[in-house]
Amino acid sequence: MNPLQSSISPSLPEPSPSAAGLRHLPLPLFSVPMGLGGLAMTWREASVMLGAPSAIGEGLMLATGIFWCIIFIGHVLRVVRHPEALVSDLKHPIRSAFAGGLSIGLMIIAGGLVPYAAGPAAAIWGLAVAIHLMIGAYIVRSLLVSPREAATLTPPLLLPLVGNVLAPVIGAKLGFMTLSWMLFGLGALLWIIVQPLILYRISTGPILPAKMWPGLVILLAPPAVGSLALSLLTDGFGPGPLAIYGYGVLIAAVMLLLVPKFRTVPFSMSWWGYTFPSAAFATASMKASHSHPFPLMTPVLWLLVGFVSLVVAFVFGATVKAFLSGNLLLPE
Repeated sequence: MNPLQSSISPSLPEPSPSAAGLRHLPLPLFSVPMGLGGLAMTWREASVMLGAPSAIGEGLMLATGIFWCIIFIGHVLRVVRHPEALVSDLKHPIRSAFAGGLSIGLMIIAGGLVPYAAGPAAAIWGLAVAIHLMIGAYIVRSLLVSPREAATLTPPLLLPLVGNVLAPVIGAKLGFMTLSWMLFGLGALLWIIVQPLILYRISTGPILPAKMWPGLVILLAPPAVGSLALSLLTDGFGPGPLAIYGYGVLIAAVMLLLVPKFRTVPFSMSWWGYTFPSAAFATASMKASHSHPFPLMTPVLWLLVGFVSLVVAFVFGATVKAFLSGNLLLPE
């Protein structure tokens, strides 16, 4: 700006870096408590099935609650200061799906409270279910009102639609069997409807952008969580849960074959797509092996728990590094 221009134009204060960054606070950040919470559930199960220290799972569950609150407060401030940014996210055909992470994280927190305070856990679970159903209804409405390009049919779409299968994992423990069955049916039917569309889009093109490749692991979440939910609803890992888990084993094998491809993807929030589905699969594997034991399964399960823990730790570390360097709060 030249001196004449500065003399006739009032100088406007530059926004602080924190305020500017808040506009770009990523909605997928709610994947952080999902990943931590999924790992907490894995270690809780490992303490029962494998004799792991219970403090690890409880500590991770506490961290889940803390990070969910921090991220939630950050987004509340974002709405207050930059409401148009959230509106833009909710209108985006891909980013809008990550709103489901808010309610899924809240469900996991409710599950964390079940052993300590069933009353508050039930209230939080009910709130989480209500929010999740509203988000799911909004996403379905947007699909009907604003038809989208096939390229936008990506795995994150499963979060707000199929995420209902997680609700019975906590709801059954709280005694809400009727509602849990309804939510399981809703999530399972949407899974049967939506996942084939996503697989068809991926297999026929256009090719997924590199940063979306980690989202493929989200395909593992519905069978892993679905087998857990059905085992709780039917009081055992019988034929139904076992059949769903078998499909999950196939998807897990495919994801392992894609590891060389995943390793080429630069860091982005999509990396958190590795975490919750992997943790849910590890938990389902422990449940399945307890009801249907195989030789030498204990070392395999420990290997699986260790692998998932390393994945979450690595992604969490990369996220902290991106935050400290300022790369996390940049426009996409």
